[in-house]
Amino acid sequence: MKIVVTSVLVDDQAKALDFYTDVLGFVKKQDVPMGESRWLTVVSPEDPEGTELLLEPDGHPAAGPFKEALVADGIPFTSFGVDDVHAEHERLKGLGVRFTQPPVKMGPVTMAVFDDTCGNLIQIAQLEEG
Repeated sequence: MKIVVTSVLVDDQAKALDFYTDVLGFVKKQDVPMGESRWLTVVSPEDPEGTELLLEPDGHPAAGPFKEALVADGIPFTSFGVDDVHAEHERLKGLGVRFTQPPVKMGPVTMAVFDDTCGNLIQIAQLEEG
């Protein structure tokens, strides 16, 4: 068994696609109309056949309160791995991304947290070798 698709709940799919591709650097994989929404996924350019991230509309009544509670408590919705969290932090800050937590080392992991502009906090993390 393997993970093929995972999702992040977004308040606007078009805005999310712009942020996740133009700012974060993911690549659009699938874009299938489904009524008012789309089956809209992105992938890492480093692993185009890897796990897809579904930019899923947050229209379900439970989604809003769930996302708001996570943000209020400073809890990231998901985490993305990076090779150099400090460099990625600086790159994203330069693109206007708002961080709620700058890079901090916690044991073998250095992580930072940012606002994805779509109602979520997202963590980037670097696992130290060794």
